[in-house]
Amino acid sequence: MGFTRDAATVSRARPGTRRRVLAAVLLVLTIGAGLVVHAALPDSSATDIAGDALYAVAAYLAVVLIAPRLRALAVGGIAMLWCVGVELFQLTGLPLAWGAEFAPAMLVLGTVFDARDLVVYIATIAVATALDAVVRSRTRAAR
Repeated sequence: MGFTRDAATVSRARPGTRRRVLAAVLLVLTIGAGLVVHAALPDSSATDIAGDALYAVAAYLAVVLIAPRLRALAVGGIAMLWCVGVELFQLTGLPLAWGAEFAPAMLVLGTVFDARDLVVYIATIAVATALDAVVRSRTRAAR
C-alpha cells in the first residue's frame, strides 16, 4: 500500500520545506549562472564582480537550504561570515596553492585576497537579506 502526500500536506507537516525546496532550485540556478560567468564570459572587472555577487547569493541560499527556518537576518549573518572568512583565508596563500593542484577548489575558495570582493559580498548579502525578509513577511501576511 503506497503512501502519498500532496505538496500542501508536506508543507504543513514540515515547516520550512517550501523554503528549502525553493532555495535548492535557486541555488542550482545560481551555481549554473556562476559557472557561465566563470567559464564562458571574458575575464573583466564586471565578470569578477558578477561572480562575487553570485557566490554571495549561493552562500545565502546554502544557509537557507541547511536551516530554512532561520530568520533572514541570521541567514545573512552566517552567509556574510562564510564569505568574509573565505576571503580572509585567501591571505594565507593556501587557496591559491590548493587551486593549482585541484582547479575546482578555486570555485569555492577563490585564489587571492581582493578587498573589493568584501564590498561586493556585503552589498549582495544585504540585498538578499532584505529581499528574503520582505518575501517572508508578505508570505506570512498572505496566509
